[in-house]
Amino acid sequence: MQESIKIGIIICDRYRTCAGGKCFRSLKDRVGAFSRYAGKDVELVGYTTCAGCPGGNIEYAGDEMVRNGAQVIHLATGFLVGYPPCPYIGTFKEFLEYRYGIEVVLGTHPIPQKYLDMHTKLKTWEDPEWKDRIDATMTDDATRIAYN
Repeated sequence: MQESIKIGIIICDRYRTCAGGKCFRSLKDRVGAFSRYAGKDVELVGYTTCAGCPGGNIEYAGDEMVRNGAQVIHLATGFLVGYPPCPYIGTFKEFLEYRYGIEVVLGTHPIPQKYLDMHTKLKTWEDPEWKDRIDATMTDDATRIAYN
């Protein structure tokens, strides 16, 4: 039996009451940013919020997740699709990678079609930096619609 890849998920505090349904479904189905784990065992070792702007829980959550064995931390898709998208996402990623020496992935579940439509109209993600940020959560039309 192969060893599990241990991951943590940090969600945007705007969605603090989220039960994680889309994240957990996409982890089970290995779609969106979780497609990288296709054919691999994954163990979730932490799930929490950033605690609101400007991310007061990022340091504490990262520390706890790493102590629980996290090898990768995912910053949930809500950071990308909320309006406005999280202005701190780059800082969170840089801090967590530097402080804990682990990989940080932007996104969890696929971007729902309704968010893609709105952000396309608003031209939110036209900046090349944002195109890179949403890349792991872009999928085909049918999958995006299924995550509406």
